[in-house]
Formats: sequence, C-alpha cells, structure tokens
Amino acid sequence: MTPLIQEPMAVFGYLAAVFAAIFWVSEMPALQKVFRITPAVIYCYFVPTLSTTVGIIPMASPVYEWMTRYLLPVALLLLMITVDLKSILKLGRTALIMVTAGSIGIMIGAQIAFLVFSRWLPPEGWKGLAALTGSWIGGTANMVAIAESVGTPDAIMGPIIVVDTVVGYGWMGVLLFLSAWQVVFDKRLRADTSALAETNKLLADLDTHRRPAGLRDIAIILGLGFAGAILAVQLGEALPALGNPTIISHTTWAVLLVVTGGLALSFTPVRNLEEAGASKLGYAALYLLLTAIGAQGNLLEVLSAPAFFFAGVLVITIHVAVMLAVAKIIKAPFFFVATGSVANIGGAGTAPIVASVYHPAMAPVGLLMAVAGYILGIYGALGAAWMLGALAG
Repeated sequence: MTPLIQEPMAVFGYLAAVFAAIFWVSEMPALQKVFRITPAVIYCYFVPTLSTTVGIIPMASPVYEWMTRYLLPVALLLLMITVDLKSILKLGRTALIMVTAGSIGIMIGAQIAFLVFSRWLPPEGWKGLAALTGSWIGGTANMVAIAESVGTPDAIMGPIIVVDTVVGYGWMGVLLFLSAWQVVFDKRLRADTSALAETNKLLADLDTHRRPAGLRDIAIILGLGFAGAILAVQLGEALPALGNPTIISHTTWAVLLVVTGGLALSFTPVRNLEEAGASKLGYAALYLLLTAIGAQGNLLEVLSAPAFFFAGVLVITIHVAVMLAVAKIIKAPFFFVATGSVANIGGAGTAPIVASVYHPAMAPVGLLMAVAGYILGIYGALGAAWMLGALAG
C-alpha cells in the first residue's frame, strides 16, 4: 500500500497536527474521564501507529530519523537545566537495581521463549532471539552488534525488526496506559515512595515561582535548546565510537554531551528559565518525538512473524514478572518498574518519555537508567546469545 502522505515535511506536519489535536481534545470536559484513565501521551504513540497501519503515513521516512536525531537532545537539554541533582541521586541505588533486574529478566525470558517456541522457529531462529535480546537490553546498536556476532541471517532479521518495533513499543504503550494506575500498584507493592514524593514536592514548590513566558523567554529557551542539541550532535559525530562491538556510538556521545551540558547549566542562573516553562517545552519536544516512534510500527507486519511475535511477548512477560518480584522485595515504586523496563527495551530515546509521564520531575532518572542499560547491555546480550546457542546446539 502506497502511503497517502509521503513527503517528509508533510509527514511532519501530519504528526504535529495529531500531536496538537490530542492535547486539544484532552482538555474537553466531555472527555476528562477518558483521559484520566488513558493519558493523552498514549495517543501520541498509538494514533500514528494506526495511521501507518491504514496507509496514511509511511513506516519509514527521513523525518523520523531527523526527529529522533534532534528533538531528543533538545528535550533532554531543556529538562536537564531544571534538574535538582541531589534529589535524583537519592534514587540512584533503586534505579540501578531495577535496570539490572530488567536486563536479567530479558536474558531469562529469551532462554524460556526459545525452549517453548523452538519447534515453530526456523533452524537458526535462536540467532534471531539473540539479536532481539541485544536490542532489548542495549538498544538498536547492540542488536546489530549481536546479530553480526552470531551471524543472524537477513531472512530472520526482517521479522525480528518487526517484533522489536511492534512488541517493544507496544509494551511501551501499555506502560504509558498504566501510569494512571501507579498509585494502585504502589499499594500492592507496599512501595516506599518518600524519595519520589520529595522530588515532586520540589517541583510543586517551583511551580509557585512560575511567571508567564514572554517572547524573550521563548526565544532564549528555543535558541538554547536547538543550538545545544545541534552542537552535541556535531561533537558526537566527531568523537570515535568505543567498544568492539560498539558500546558508545556517535548517538550515545551526543546524548551524554547534552546531558552533561544540561546538568552543568542546572547549577547556573540558566536554571531560572524553568520559571518561564523551559521543561514544558522540553516535554512538548519529547511527546512530539513519541509520535515519530509510534509511526514506525505497523500492526499488520506482526502477521509475517507469528512465532517470533509470541516469543517476544513471552520474553517481556517474564521480564516484567522478574521486575515486579524485585520491586516487591526492595519496596520500589511502580515508577521504577515502568522506567526500568523501558530503559532496557526502549533505551535513551523512550525512557525519559515514560519517566516524565509517571512523574514530571523524573525524566533525567529515566535517561540515567537507560544509559546504565546501555553499559550493561552488551555484556548481558553476549551472555544470553551464548546460552541460546548452547540450547540450540
């Protein structure tokens, strides 16, 4: 099916219109109950996915790459300059434990999924699951590295990419939906939410100092955001990729640079831009980016790889079960289950989005959890690939 809209800027305009329409209708009194149960941000993901499925927009477009390349660093920079680092550091131990639990859950899930579905998978199906495991505990670059390491055939990589997109981002959509129920989960887990509450209190206190944003404020915020993002991307391209296979890519360098720069600025008067709503523009950039992520999923593509699809669902189910068990033991809030899960499965591009939906002050924590997942991911994925090969052998 030829998409109705193909020209990159037209696709961007369509996504921007969808983004605007969703938040416009979310404030309508007649729909308040709907948006209390399903947050507006979840529609930023699923409406573009449905648009791709029915052929309005393409599943691949240069504009998606552009949005990921630049909107992510813009959003992260604007969020980082408003960070209260002391509060975030209080969450460090719990965050690291939950990211690690998520990685272990994916590794265990991949072995069980192979044992359950091996009879329906192609002869070298384990190599596809190894690549999928790499993606879900280390990102796309890790998937490619593991695929090259084990020699995953192109015929298997096609379905795996579909499963990675549809199942992985579909789970992210579920997590966005569950944000409306996090209080219920926290009660079931008997979670200690004191650190989260303290950080959110600081954010609420900041709200009392907000002022209407003037043209000067908006110009400075946008100028700082885009100039900083482009500078980080250019510097990231100039720095060498590290690791063999690659652990720190050019994109990872750009993210690290923009985060470091934003954190440094948070200790300067630049942080006062939050009084004019710098973080709100940061969230807007994140949610607009979410429309591009959603547009890259086509629900019909799942039909071409049913065994891999169900194997992927089983992997995530086991991954979630492990995370919930660990959260119960250490009394971690459901925020860490959701953010730790997507930090593994989605990486730095999506973890801040999910974190900000659960708790607006916590987008930087989501990013830090994703970076930790990248570092741990390559070793965990190589171990999982070795175990899958042993089971298949």
